[in-house]
Parts: sequence; C-alpha cells; structure tokens
Amino acid sequence: MESSSFSLNKTIQNIGLSGKFTSSGRVNKYDGHFLECDGFPANLGSICSVATSDGAETLAEIIGFKKGNNILSMFESDTKIQSGAKVSVIDEGHGVKVGNSLLGRVVDAMGTPLDGKPIGLLPEVWPLNGKFSNPLARNPVKKPLDVGVRAINSLLTVGKGQRVGIIAGSGVGKSVLLGMMCKYTEAEIVVVGLIGERGREVGSFVKNILSGDAKTKTVVVAVPADRSPLLRIRGANRATAIAEYFRSKGKNVLLIMDSLTRVAHARREIGLALGEQPTAKGYPPSVVSLIPKLIERSGPGIDQEGSITAFYTVLADGDDENDPVVDTARAILDGHIILSRQQAQLGIYPAIDISSSVSRVMNEIIDEAHIEYARVFRKLITLYLENRDLILMGGYTQGKDPDLDLAVSLWPNLTAHIRQLEGTPSSFQDSKEALLKLLKG
Repeated sequence: MESSSFSLNKTIQNIGLSGKFTSSGRVNKYDGHFLECDGFPANLGSICSVATSDGAETLAEIIGFKKGNNILSMFESDTKIQSGAKVSVIDEGHGVKVGNSLLGRVVDAMGTPLDGKPIGLLPEVWPLNGKFSNPLARNPVKKPLDVGVRAINSLLTVGKGQRVGIIAGSGVGKSVLLGMMCKYTEAEIVVVGLIGERGREVGSFVKNILSGDAKTKTVVVAVPADRSPLLRIRGANRATAIAEYFRSKGKNVLLIMDSLTRVAHARREIGLALGEQPTAKGYPPSVVSLIPKLIERSGPGIDQEGSITAFYTVLADGDDENDPVVDTARAILDGHIILSRQQAQLGIYPAIDISSSVSRVMNEIIDEAHIEYARVFRKLITLYLENRDLILMGGYTQGKDPDLDLAVSLWPNLTAHIRQLEGTPSSFQDSKEALLKLLKG
C-alpha cells in the first residue's frame, strides 16, 4: 500500500497537481471506461483519484453530472474498481505548468515526460483551456512564414498567425510533410500535438523531428490511439496551451496538431457516453462546438505578443472531403491544403493538390508579381490534370489551345517544382525565385 501511495504522489508531482484531497464519494456504477459516484462538490474537468481493488489508485476526470451523481472518465480502461471504491478530488485540473524546460522534450497529456528524464523547473502556469482575447485587439496577419516546403512557400504562402488545415486520406505522405515543416520552418518555437496516432508512428515521428537544430526549439505532446478519449482531448488542449504561453512571450510559434479528426472522435465518445444525440456520421453537437474553440485559440497575439501559425491535419476517411469534421474545419480555418492520392500515385511528393488548395491570406502578404505567377501556375496545372486522360489517349491536337499547349510543355517542370525530397529544405526566397524563373523562362 505504501509503495502504491508513493507512486501516485510521484505522478501528482509530475503533472503539477496539488495533491490536496478536499471532497470524496463512493463508486456506484462502472463499465470499464466511465464511472459514476456520489455527487460531491467538484467542477467539470477536476482530476480525481479512484481506489482500486488491488490497493493501488488510478486517475479519472469529471466530465458531467447526472441525477445527483458525478460522471467520470477513466484515464486507464478496465482498471480493477469495485462498487463502493473511494473517489477523491486531487486538483481542479485547469492549469498547465509551462516554461523553457519543455523545449526538446516529449510529454503526455498530463505533462509526464515520455523520454524517461525529469523535466527541469517550470515556473509558470497557463490555463489548459486558454485565455479569452478580444478578436478586435489581435494583430493582423501581414508577414509570410517560411515553412521550408517549396510548394507551400511559393504557391500557398502561409502568414504568421494563419490557421491552415491539411486534409488527407491515409498513406499520401502527411507525416513526411509535417516532419519537413517541423525541421525547416523559421518559427522560433515548434509545438507538435500527436493525438490519437499509432504508437509506432509517434516513435518514428519524434525521432525524426527531435534531431539536429530543431530539437532545441521543439515541444511534443504525444497521446497515442490506445489512450482514453479524455486524455486525447486534454493532450490537444495542453499542446495549444503551451503554444499560447510561448506566444505570450513574444515568440512566433508553429503549432502542428495531428490530428484534429482524432480529437473529434474522442469528443464523440465522451458526448455519446453523456447521452448526447448523434447527428451526421454519429457526431454529437459538442464536436461541432469543440473544433472552433480549439482552432480559435491559435492565431496572432495582442500588442507585443508573438503569433501561433497552426496546421491541423484532418483525415478524410475514404478520401471523403465532405466529412462533417472536414466541413467544420474548412469553414473556420484560414485556408486548407489537400493532399491528393492521384498525385501520390504519380510519385509527386509532397502530394499537394494545388488546384484544390487555398491560402486565404496569401494575396495580402506577398507582392503582385508573386501573386500573378502563382495564379498562372495554378491555372496551368489545373488545365493539364483536367485533360490528362485526353492527352494520354492521343485525343488532343497541339495548337488548339495555347494555354493547354503551354501546360503540356511545362508539365515536367511544374511537377518538379512541387516535388521535394524530405532532406532538402527550400527557403521562402528560394521558393519564390524558383517559381518566377520557371514561368518567366
């Protein structure tokens, strides 16, 4: 018993909880994932310890109230909990410990380091769910951010403080693209939220990005797919809170959330457990409200604050771009990048579909010549792809359409401009010059 208590106290210390037991109740219902207990006074989001039958204790979070009882979601499923087990409040759970000691580290949803080393002093606390800011007081998006990817820099220019969705099916190079941006961006701080991904992919992604110069400016919050839905949501909020903290210190932050869809799936599990009625594809209304709340926390800061440029990956299951999560995210974001399976099959990586992708602030942050050449590039690549089958069948006669003639002659150069090897960064200036040289020639 003493060793289990010591273990819980160590966990409490790691995740920054107070360890003060103020209220408690007894378990009267448990299904392996969700638990009901006596309705003692506690706020939503409060962290509780639950006594197990083997003499240890485990953690849970209050997610709602029902008929005078508290409803909790377990952080670990299928724990040995008996009816009448004691449930005690540990902390309100609304604060995140932050500081420069997080840089170069990998933590879980509760802030516990996953790389086996202790984290140094974290002197400040930031609200898990962020701070309210007046949208009219926010700084405008007026400068481009170099992400090190030629196709994005030159054709879908991203501004400091912009929020962009990366919409993709499975197996089209999403993780490689994200890894390139993490390593090659000019942002001062990179925060990566790996939410609901495969454990193997989390390991390989972290090993890839936490190498070289990028390690000293990168924080990773990793919550694999086998963790509870509450931990996945908390992980997304923790990553965003860390980004907000560094923005408040005047830093330009790159926030990558992979993936927003997994966060929505976690919220769906919680919503259905609380009795919400499912709507399109089984998503309850709380999912639709969660996505804007999470996305709106990123963006430019106020006065002398920095900015959070955010990329949210959205999984298009079966390449369905009309999924409710895709639609909701696309409506609230400042642009979207679609990864095309067709281009991936042609061997064009990163497989960015230039025709269907858009950056809503691009025309406000680059010069007129850059705008014009990007427009011409988009036109030419769209013309070729629309007529590709006709061209391959020999049904197209050269000379009928000058624009299509140009698209056909330049097609190898157009694809070469999009294609970029994983280990070769391309700065914003180099990307722009390559575009101008391609179309001027």
